[in-house]
Amino acid sequence: MLKKNILIIADVYPPEVSSASHLMNELAEGLKKRGHKVFVATAYPRHYLPLRQAGLAEGQKKDFSLIAEENGVKVLRVKILPHHKVNFLIRGLAQLTLPWLFFRQIKKNIAEKIDSVFVYSPPLPMGLVGIRAKKYFGAKFILNLQDIFPQNAIDLGILKNRLAISFFEKIEKRIYSQADLITFHSEGGRHFLIEKKQIPAEKIITLPNWVDLAPYDSAGCKASFRQQWDLMDKFVFLFAGIIGPAQGLDFLVEVAKEVSDLENVVFVLVGDGMERERIEKAVKESGLKNIVFKSFVSKEEYPCLVKEMDAGLVCLSAKNKTPFVPGKFLGYLAGCKPVLAFLNKESDGFDLMAAADCGPAVLSGKKQEAAAVVRKLAGNPEEAAVLGLNGRHYLENHFAVGVIFDKIEKII
Repeated sequence: MLKKNILIIADVYPPEVSSASHLMNELAEGLKKRGHKVFVATAYPRHYLPLRQAGLAEGQKKDFSLIAEENGVKVLRVKILPHHKVNFLIRGLAQLTLPWLFFRQIKKNIAEKIDSVFVYSPPLPMGLVGIRAKKYFGAKFILNLQDIFPQNAIDLGILKNRLAISFFEKIEKRIYSQADLITFHSEGGRHFLIEKKQIPAEKIITLPNWVDLAPYDSAGCKASFRQQWDLMDKFVFLFAGIIGPAQGLDFLVEVAKEVSDLENVVFVLVGDGMERERIEKAVKESGLKNIVFKSFVSKEEYPCLVKEMDAGLVCLSAKNKTPFVPGKFLGYLAGCKPVLAFLNKESDGFDLMAAADCGPAVLSGKKQEAAAVVRKLAGNPEEAAVLGLNGRHYLENHFAVGVIFDKIEKII
């Protein structure tokens, strides 16, 4: 394989903690190990930081290098306007200025010729950075779509203004037309883009997300989250990730009410996002004791967290109309945990769950059905363990780093 100079563009990267951050970090370091020269352009860390590991209290800030070499990867961190946990007007402004700020730093700090530009989206304007980098370096532009904006924002009722919708759809169309190749992580998403966005079939491929299994197999857990959080005698459903409108966690609150008689069942929400404060308030007002909120843990601690819990929880709002599959699925499977999923009817998560035989998937909004499967999983830990093993075996064959990176090397 001819070695390439590769630029990865993403709005999150460690030390920030999210499924996107983990994916891009694993991609960058994985390609570096395969002999490629890798650069990463990302936003300066401001959100989703593992406060405990950094020794920070809530609200404290830490300085990070704007240019650094991390495990052989040159990382550029670009200071942009806040675009997480802010109102949508500020977020929109941040995203519109993002392409200019990003490309200015890329042009200033990367002297080498870039062969391929790999762009993670959303946010959608990252694709505009990809267009400029493609033209400047004469590079191949690969757009890695994880969700479809502005469609997802329209479905969730976040984006309503007709002019704004038209504006972002024009940007979307331009990015799709300029990308040399578009990837989506599920077959349903690929068909959606072909049918709804008129993208030529030969221009878009299905590229599943991946997970590095090594940290889950060698995780040396120094401290017990169960002990720290007083969960020793509980059956714990873990939700780890962003708490935003797309997750529809109001439904989880309703399900938690239905099973509040189960004294051994707890839902632990580890993460943050623009909806956390509101959901946390709803839990307190309902007097629920079976939903617990915790801050993000570091990437290094995450495998230990997953392995200590009993089941992974995925939740998507019924308002979603795209085939999106949350990245947290794969971490749960890597940790041999069964998965309980509350999904919108369009999600490809139903197909994934059935193929992996890793747990029950229920339509979001079907409260009684959701409560019933919570009771069944919590009441049958041996069966839950078997489902967890099923998921791990499926993951090894379909989503392990080696399997997916072979495909990525072919397209770059």
